[in-house]
Amino acid sequence: MSVREASTPVEENLSYPASIPAVLVERLRDYPNDVYCERRGASGMFEQITVRDYARDVFTTARGLIAHGLKPGDRVGLMGNTSYDWVVCDLAIMCAGGVVVPIYQTSSTRQVEWIAENSDLTALIVESEEYANVTAPVVEKLSLDLHVIDRGDVKRLQGAANETPQDEVDTRIHALQPDDIATIVYTSGTTGNPKGALLSHANFMHHAVNGVENPALGGTVLAGQDSRILMFLPLSHVFGRFIEFVCLYSRCVVGYTPSMKTVVDDLGDFKPTWLLAVPRVFETVFNKARNAGKLQKMIFDWASRVAHAYSVAQDRGGPGLGLKAQHAVADAVVFSKLRKALGGDVEYAICGGAPLGQWLGHFYRGLGIHILEGYGATETAAPTSVNLPGHLKVGTVGTAFPGASLRVVESGEIQIKGPHVFRGYLDNPEATEEAFDDGWYKTGDLGKLDDEGYLTVTGRVKELLVTAGGENVQPAVLEDSLRRHTLISEVVVVGDRERFVGAMITLDGEMLPGWLKTHGLPAMSIEEAGRHPKVREALDVAVKYANENVNRAQSIRKYVVLPRDLEQTKDELSASLKVRRPVVMKNFAREYAALYDK
Repeated sequence: MSVREASTPVEENLSYPASIPAVLVERLRDYPNDVYCERRGASGMFEQITVRDYARDVFTTARGLIAHGLKPGDRVGLMGNTSYDWVVCDLAIMCAGGVVVPIYQTSSTRQVEWIAENSDLTALIVESEEYANVTAPVVEKLSLDLHVIDRGDVKRLQGAANETPQDEVDTRIHALQPDDIATIVYTSGTTGNPKGALLSHANFMHHAVNGVENPALGGTVLAGQDSRILMFLPLSHVFGRFIEFVCLYSRCVVGYTPSMKTVVDDLGDFKPTWLLAVPRVFETVFNKARNAGKLQKMIFDWASRVAHAYSVAQDRGGPGLGLKAQHAVADAVVFSKLRKALGGDVEYAICGGAPLGQWLGHFYRGLGIHILEGYGATETAAPTSVNLPGHLKVGTVGTAFPGASLRVVESGEIQIKGPHVFRGYLDNPEATEEAFDDGWYKTGDLGKLDDEGYLTVTGRVKELLVTAGGENVQPAVLEDSLRRHTLISEVVVVGDRERFVGAMITLDGEMLPGWLKTHGLPAMSIEEAGRHPKVREALDVAVKYANENVNRAQSIRKYVVLPRDLEQTKDELSASLKVRRPVVMKNFAREYAALYDK
């Protein structure tokens, strides 16, 4: 296999803000009365916050932090759910000259301690008493300056603003340079302690500006006061963080919702024009719509086949009259209701973090929502490739983002170069050196580039299994297919140095009761369901379908259903909820042995 390379030039005649806070300064100067965002107020309704109001909250918080001793370059941890307060603190730390260290809400005390010590935190801002309790031993051990939002600590910081003149904040913002570190984002740590990726202001600003100024992406999706996004992804992830900065630059209105539990109501009330989500969100919407009564399920299954066929036909000369007629009926009966459930105005969604799969991509396009699947990593400040409106190839993660270069080397690994690529890992020169090949960032992902420059991600280098018969197997191909099933929560494909490929499957406790009811079965526990013939029959079909993606030697021959779902408290999932394979294999050694009759 020869090396294949693709790149997209930057948009011409662009100027880049020197820093992320500089964007806020420019926005305040040019559009102070713009609606910056909306959030639920005391009335329960979404209330508007202008750029002027947001800037006031950011600057007064920054002045309070300086009054509390924050010096330029100090590192401040930030832990909490997605909220207006989170983005106020994020920008305030930067405006005070500090470096933001986001911490996953799911992090344990041990994980927080590692990040706090490794990054040399001086202060920590957490949302609630829950997070204050998790971090309390770390705060005491390291003598951190702790601020708890729900205790009113940020309000008290703002009250201390009078101790620091605004001129001091202005001076610190002006002193920020593009190559200064804006944030240290820790990787998920699936194979050891997480590494702190050093991301500069320029890393984010280059891609934010190019994305917004790109006519296909910015002009259609991201930019303008009529563009609206409901933000529910964690801002501790670089994906959501990048979009935060894009919206600051683009004048897109952001709605904040802290919990997935209220997202359905929030979508209906806020009415976004585009969404940002990981594949699991789209899988859940699909499965919940399908997991209705028997008649509704039959209708939905028919409509989903129509949507899929309609989308595929768009790539093959367009749908015929018969398919158009079926689509019109399906739209009236099913699709219009699904679009309404997503707010009613959504036309595009940007999706990343894991493969979506061709089937779901075609399904959503068929019902009128174009999912622009993209690809990136913490180390690339999020996007490196993305599908664009009018240039969408379902099943791929699109072409190179403006200014980015991609290559797939002989081993099949995807490598990346561009101004969005990180500086290296904090205090870890060995890992930094290992991460690059002659200036190209080695992603550890496997993929392929087609003749038009569209990238397809096929798996992970380190997760490659080699069976006893010498067959190379990429678990992701099988796992991603299986995870789309209503009943399935997680899948761990195994078989390294074994006679055949197997799978360890966990059931989705949230979806199980509805599925049992739809299929006329009584309520039962996850462990009981894993043994029930009807459940096993459904899983057999899912495995058979997944196996269609691979050859016979790579297919799953046998599977076990684990007695419970994977748990983060048992280290089976990372802070970003990625599966830790070695831990799962250890914790379920008996089930693994049963697969191979050991």
